[in-house]
Amino acid sequence: MTTVVQTRDLHKHYGSVHALDGLDLAVDAGQIHGFLGPNGAGKSTAIRILLGLARSTSGQATVFGMHPWNDAVALHRRIASVPGDVSVWPNLSGGEAIDFLARLRGADTTSSNYREERARLLDAFGFDPRKKGRAYSKGNRQKIALIAAFAVPADLYILDEPTSGLDPLMEVVFQRELRRVRDAGATVLLSSHILSEVEQVCDRVSIIRAGRIVESGTLADLRHLTRTEVSYAVNGEGAPTALPGVHDLEVTDGRARFTIDSDQIAGILPGLAAQNVQSLRVAPPSLEELFLRHYGDDLTEGAPMPADDDANRPTTRRAARRTGSRS
Repeated sequence: MTTVVQTRDLHKHYGSVHALDGLDLAVDAGQIHGFLGPNGAGKSTAIRILLGLARSTSGQATVFGMHPWNDAVALHRRIASVPGDVSVWPNLSGGEAIDFLARLRGADTTSSNYREERARLLDAFGFDPRKKGRAYSKGNRQKIALIAAFAVPADLYILDEPTSGLDPLMEVVFQRELRRVRDAGATVLLSSHILSEVEQVCDRVSIIRAGRIVESGTLADLRHLTRTEVSYAVNGEGAPTALPGVHDLEVTDGRARFTIDSDQIAGILPGLAAQNVQSLRVAPPSLEELFLRHYGDDLTEGAPMPADDDANRPTTRRAARRTGSRS
């Protein structure tokens, strides 16, 4: 499979701060690749280097085999990018801003293909293009950037917290558009603090900590590295019989619960059948659980998250709405 984005031993220093400390990232063609990490992990720094907006201190970074800094003009003809906090021109209407951003990427905004796609996206995102930029909320400013990005076909989409400020209905539209461009052959690098969003749309995930990749692979691959939770209804005939490989067996509110290594699930099924269990539930580890394998100690110890250029710690969608997190 062709690798579209590649970094090897990538470093970026801001004085004594090491925003990237040996980043090794590979994004393959035709995939949606999730890029996860809390504030201060180095996500936005890496994205700025890939977009040619910052120079690395050392190491290698290539996009389509080209150097992001030296070949920025050629690369940006093939890349669509969306930041997590969009600013728009206050005196331009939303529609004018969308067309201007599209023209910067070489689009003919008078063509019927562009006008039809633009109209489809305006309708899908429920966006009114007639208002001036100064009148738009944060969510509507994000829509301007998203519509401009999706209206013009690109080979690579680099999205840094793109759904910041969008309501849940618009997040569904965004996910649909991601799948559409992926199915059309494009590649997506998606940085997001909403773990459930990444879990729903991404083919592969890379978790970054302190400027390095600490875990990378498909969700299925990563789930085999941690335990699965199994639960079932207890029929009142006493404590359930422990099975080989089971951890943390307990009975609460009429249900037995335990964890087991994900690759051992098949081996315990005959034993569960022999106990005539009912209402069996097998829950593979969520992306949040996988993430907490690397960051749970920070939360347990109450250690403050480091802060550089990234503005969000990863969270569940529910927590993101409750705290109003943004990037």
